[in-house]
Amino acid sequence: MIEKIVLIGAGSAMFTRGLVRDLVERGCETELALVDIDSDALLVAEGLARKMIKARKTPIRLTGSTDRREVLPGATAVICTIGVGGRRAWEQDVFVPRKYGIYQPVGDSVMPGGTSRALRMIPAMVDIAKDVLDLAPQALFINYGNPMGPVCRAVRKATQANMLGLCHGVNHVGNCYLAGMLGVDMSDLKYTAVGMNHLTWFTEVRVKGKDAMPRLREIAAKQLTRLDETEYIGISFEDGGITESDDIVLKSVYPFCWQLFQLFGAFPAVFDRHVTEFFPQMFADGSYYGKKLGVDAYSFENCISWGDRIYEEARKIALSSAPLPNDFFESIEGEHEQALDIIDSIRRDAGRVYSANLPNSGQVPNLPADAIIESPAIADGSGLRAIAQKPLPAGIAGTLATRLQWVETVVEAALEGSRDKFIQALILDGAVDSVKTAIQLADELLAAQAEYLPQFKM
Repeated sequence: MIEKIVLIGAGSAMFTRGLVRDLVERGCETELALVDIDSDALLVAEGLARKMIKARKTPIRLTGSTDRREVLPGATAVICTIGVGGRRAWEQDVFVPRKYGIYQPVGDSVMPGGTSRALRMIPAMVDIAKDVLDLAPQALFINYGNPMGPVCRAVRKATQANMLGLCHGVNHVGNCYLAGMLGVDMSDLKYTAVGMNHLTWFTEVRVKGKDAMPRLREIAAKQLTRLDETEYIGISFEDGGITESDDIVLKSVYPFCWQLFQLFGAFPAVFDRHVTEFFPQMFADGSYYGKKLGVDAYSFENCISWGDRIYEEARKIALSSAPLPNDFFESIEGEHEQALDIIDSIRRDAGRVYSANLPNSGQVPNLPADAIIESPAIADGSGLRAIAQKPLPAGIAGTLATRLQWVETVVEAALEGSRDKFIQALILDGAVDSVKTAIQLADELLAAQAEYLPQFKM
């Protein structure tokens, strides 16, 4: 079977480059359709992909469209990487809450930024899901867009589409960071990680079948003696972008994650940049080990400028008559990493195991039914199926309980266009200091993002 992959949100330059690079390296005959409603972004994505395909003489048939319905028929896999409003809307998700003393290093998963983003993302993803069900009902349907939990939950609730959510975070933490900290080859490391996207707990870690948790406790104690090494607390991404190099990752302290490990007996992914956002009550006014979250610890402005710079570089390369840079096909870390592997494992009935976001159908017995859970899943001929887990310890389940109800509330707010439920979600999130602040912040975010929120009657 020749795969026909439809990439919706192809204007995400790094993802498109990574996916095309992986396709080119495999060298298989493939149809690839790039979709973006921004014609300029689509031009860049197409230009980049055509250059890559031509350089390696790979049998990939490339098409592009601003209308997904033109290319969805016959799709065997649909991958979504959309970000409604792009980086300019994302900036408002972070900058508006700062007026209220709320500092976010990311602002795309939880806290007011993630809540606001969900209101934009959910209606768009529901519309995409309806088109997939109409035109490519048998296709594997993969989402990479944040906030992962609310998006996947809303799509399933509104359409029953069999969407699965993927993120490279668990793989990156386990196979890069924990293996590196333990000084072992990733092939010797096995782990179990369960939770919700960007707060996924490594509850078991083994090396060649032996429990590695005692060794990790020793590492935690050593890491937390390094808090004075401030250059490795809160990477600013000025040079390396969003995905830190392995060297930077292993030298970094991640004090909050190691403190949580000591207390809960499990390591949370994905590092302090994301995990701190799930505990905003502990970082009032953004205070983080002598720094400020989103400013000099995990600088949000540097993150945005890095994304703008990456896009401009991709644009120059795509539209230039010059050949691709010599290092263009070097391995690229990022969200795309496991997509083709999972598709291959399903097609070959290989039964390989991955971390995936799927509804809780009993795989985690002490979390709510149908909640979107990130946990191990097996990819075989029947698709991607979650693997049954032990009940989570009460403390870890407790860190997820309110968050999963926050997901339900923000999903209802987005689907119903409910201002009141948006305010409820902000209160459940825990970053606001009063009901009054929640109301004022909700109204200001709704006004700032009004062009992307047609479901709300302003």
